[in-house]
Amino acid sequence: MSSLNLTPEEMAAMIDHTILKADATKDEVLKICREAKQYKFATVCVNAGWVKTAADELEGSGIGITTVVGFPLGATSTASKAAEARFATEDGATEVDMVLNIGLLKSGDLEGVQRDVEGVAAAVKGRAALKVILETGLLTDEEKVVACELCKKAGADFVKTSTGFGKGGATAEDIALMRRTVGSGLGVKASGGVRDRETALLMIAAGANRIGASSGIAIVSGGKGEGY
Repeated sequence: MSSLNLTPEEMAAMIDHTILKADATKDEVLKICREAKQYKFATVCVNAGWVKTAADELEGSGIGITTVVGFPLGATSTASKAAEARFATEDGATEVDMVLNIGLLKSGDLEGVQRDVEGVAAAVKGRAALKVILETGLLTDEEKVVACELCKKAGADFVKTSTGFGKGGATAEDIALMRRTVGSGLGVKASGGVRDRETALLMIAAGANRIGASSGIAIVSGGKGEGY
């Protein structure tokens, strides 16, 4: 059990209030935007096609807009990831969560992995923060360390555990490993399976400074959520 004692407001300020399911409707996207305004979440996290809708709803609220790129597999080309990120920022995204090219990493093409992140970092520079999703459930500890080091070299602002669509999710052990590897210079985002306050506090105690969850309201209110 974590010894941290954050207020609901402090907790909310660390949460990306998330809806990434394929069948999300406009009404559902607008609902999470309104919830974000009510609870003062850090950002809403939506698929790229909903960024403009979220931006219109959140205009003037101070709530950021996160979107995902190369999601959920990370296996698209760097050019397509960069274009997707650029268009999303033009629509109003303030943060971009790209998926690492996991196959390149496992093939030992470390230069290719770094170039992939660099390409997206260049596309969003000065417009949005860049988080890189490692999909930790598919990686060995050694691969997690290498991935974090490459992301740091490539100009990422955060490393992130999971898409929520792959094998496994965030663990306190992975968060601690990622924090040790990137140091204090980068953010660490825990996502995938964080559905209640106690789990969120464990992630924060381990070194996370951002939580991605569709259960943001449950986390800040002390309940138990479902989904991402």
